[in-house]
Amino acid sequence: MIDFAARRTMMVDTQVRPNDVTKFPIIEAMLSVPREAFVPGPKREAAYVGENIEIAPGRVVLEARTLAKMLDALDIQPDEMVLDVGCGLGYSAAVIARLAEAVVAIEEDPDLAREAQKTLSGEGADNAAVIETPLAAGAAKHGPYDVIMIEGAVETVPQAIIDQLKEGGRIGALFMEGALGVARVGMKRDGQVTWRFAFNASAPVLPGFTAERGFTL
Repeated sequence: MIDFAARRTMMVDTQVRPNDVTKFPIIEAMLSVPREAFVPGPKREAAYVGENIEIAPGRVVLEARTLAKMLDALDIQPDEMVLDVGCGLGYSAAVIARLAEAVVAIEEDPDLAREAQKTLSGEGADNAAVIETPLAAGAAKHGPYDVIMIEGAVETVPQAIIDQLKEGGRIGALFMEGALGVARVGMKRDGQVTWRFAFNASAPVLPGFTAERGFTL
């Protein structure tokens, strides 16, 4: 019988705390949410390895370090509304739900969306709702949001997503630049987002977040 609670503690002690993530609410959330419940059954045993876990073609659960450092940089408050873009099977939404007042998690893969809502409900994350919609479209009906977090890499962030961020709000995204990825946090001022470097990480680029390729001769 696998002791997932012990593995969860080890994940926090070896992948989260050593990477300068010390905010108690984040530590507590990651110690509380059973990561193994949010990965495909055959991969449960590997739920706590220190790497991205594939849950569908081109889709992953972000490694604990990447998620924790992004949450640390975004500094989500208990009275804030969060848009979780590309929630996959719902792990990120479950963690964010413990930090925020409410989280709207969007997923365009119908199987992932259905499973995410079922698991979140089963885990008692009543302040998290999963909406099946194209990721690049966001969920404007429930916005604007204090914080937007993108669960996967981007080459560009669609204007539709930026438009759903409140003035003064924060957005976190992982920009892939060739083989290297750079996590950045943006702040919206006067309708424009100013990005700053947060840390290095990598993940597959989400559908709808690739940059247009120009023709070159």
